[in-house]
Amino acid sequence: MSFGSRARAAMSAYGPACVGIDPHASLLEEWGLPDDVEGLDRFASICVEAFAGHVGFVKPQSAFFERFGARGVVVLERTIQDLRHTGSLVVLDVKRGDIGSTAAAYADAYLDDDAPMAADAITVSPYLGFGSLQPFFDVADKNDAGVFVLALTSNPEGPEVQHARNGDVTVAGGILAQLAALNADAQPMGAFGAVVGATIGEAAEDLAINGPLLVPGFGAQGGTVDDIRRLFGAVIDNVIPSTSRGVLSAGPDVGALRDSVARVNAQLVGS
Repeated sequence: MSFGSRARAAMSAYGPACVGIDPHASLLEEWGLPDDVEGLDRFASICVEAFAGHVGFVKPQSAFFERFGARGVVVLERTIQDLRHTGSLVVLDVKRGDIGSTAAAYADAYLDDDAPMAADAITVSPYLGFGSLQPFFDVADKNDAGVFVLALTSNPEGPEVQHARNGDVTVAGGILAQLAALNADAQPMGAFGAVVGATIGEAAEDLAINGPLLVPGFGAQGGTVDDIRRLFGAVIDNVIPSTSRGVLSAGPDVGALRDSVARVNAQLVGS
């Protein structure tokens, strides 16, 4: 099945929520865990137990594993492998972006199904030019994986690049239009999605890309169900709202974590 088909099935089976696995030092402390690789390993294991096969999408943030060096990357690799093929789709948040053979190597590392750290989808940055992402799209297509391209991010610095105009369209609008072209005629939706923050306020750009829309900033970061309804309107069925601290603050109890996700999904489905 294509990533678009698998994403639609996951949303139908579990709800649209994506839970981030973001082992901040402060969150490890909240869970009573040491800020070291042993604490990281325990944190990740609890998240796998809580979310695997219970949540449609899980999004490990690579940076919070990488900060522990090689041993942290080992924990990330094992976390991805433990989550995959349980019904949950792994969106690895790595925001990679490069050119030529380097981009191809990143694509092979994260999207080739035979790679040790292969995920169902990854996040990428298009700001070396949209065409620089072609190796990611090619490897994803070959392996029925997905790619989420940063388009309208919620960080305050984003608009200086994303809202800049390239002729008659904004930079973000051009990215979204090219994603729509890649996803044209895909059923039930394409494999190439966009990252659009829940806290951006307004979006003048056309979000109808016939692909999944990964929406960070929902929950503890301030984004609400009303924001999602207002921003995404007719394409709300393609929205995958992402929340981290809002769910993870219920840990380390596995049952409480699952209940927290269930409440989030109930909110979203009710929207």
